[in-house]
Amino acid sequence: MSEPNSAEQRILDGSTWSDFCDALKEAGQLVEAELAPQDAFTRAEGYRYLSRMLRAGLESFLEAGDPLFPELRCPAHETIKLGADNPDNHYQTASIDPNHDYRITGTRGTVDYLGFGTVINRYSSGGGMKTDGWLDSRDIELNPDGTLEIIVSQKRQPGNWLPMGPETNALNVRQTFQDRRREEKAEIRIERIGAEQDRPAPLSPEKLDRALQGAVQFIRNTTGLFEGWAESFLPTVNQVAPADQAYCQAIGGDPNIYYFHSSWELAEDEALLIHAPEIPECQTWNFVLQNWWMESLDYRYHQIHFNKHTARYEADGSVVIVVAHRKPPQANWVETAGHHRGTLCWRWIGASEHPPVRARVVKFSELDGL
Repeated sequence: MSEPNSAEQRILDGSTWSDFCDALKEAGQLVEAELAPQDAFTRAEGYRYLSRMLRAGLESFLEAGDPLFPELRCPAHETIKLGADNPDNHYQTASIDPNHDYRITGTRGTVDYLGFGTVINRYSSGGGMKTDGWLDSRDIELNPDGTLEIIVSQKRQPGNWLPMGPETNALNVRQTFQDRRREEKAEIRIERIGAEQDRPAPLSPEKLDRALQGAVQFIRNTTGLFEGWAESFLPTVNQVAPADQAYCQAIGGDPNIYYFHSSWELAEDEALLIHAPEIPECQTWNFVLQNWWMESLDYRYHQIHFNKHTARYEADGSVVIVVAHRKPPQANWVETAGHHRGTLCWRWIGASEHPPVRARVVKFSELDGL
């Protein structure tokens, strides 16, 4: 971290900006990873991925990184995706400091699932993300008018309390929809208790220098973390394989979710037939198709995921999903959206058990007889 005087000098002589640009160039080596596909399409998506992570890093470290004046922002959405993002989720995050207490207020809405977590976010240093405290909508008491208030602190509080640990540095919020067209998201805000009369300090050379360094560290370490994770899925290609749940939690997974992760690869005349023979009691489940960089495919224009509400079920209550390059005779078609390989994720969310999910590659021509 730069000292105040040296940061000012770095601004004046242009070192801050030139070092930032050099670090960005170095981060571009991600797309040349040894096991990453080297076709032009995948590499183009890789460079776009880097540009998206740059936006995420700048928002986090430069625009909204002050724990004294936290802002709930959306870190993953239609055009910023990372780490097997879930299209059914509305993600929010804010920087916080365990030496202060915070108040979350707002309205619950009708979204199916609402969860709050305090975390130690070490993505920028390559260390993943550890959950310190957790509170979800099943345990939140609402006011008679439907509003909510949660106190975030290290010391236990009456009412809705979300604990922090001594190293907590961020708040994460997940809102999971089953039907975005009909459900209303929770409208919430966060404030530091006692900040009513304070104002943020103006931008300083130190803050800019530190923020640009943090942003490029985030790009390099976060993209490297998830590219390495994608490589680890290669031994289970075209399966729906249980993930290492401890690792999923270590990098920021939801404690209420059991994850399956794998890779997929299909020729033009092939399809991936996925069968969940048993659907346990659960809040919801979903299946998402992703590219090599673990970004969900473009769900704005393609059907690339299904969940408990949107899928059509078989007569016996099971679910069949078909991943294919063109429309199959089966109802639950997941489009490849121009891709021939990538990664995938199945989630059991709030499930009583986590039964296996079967998958096999078939010729597209065989689907008519299944």
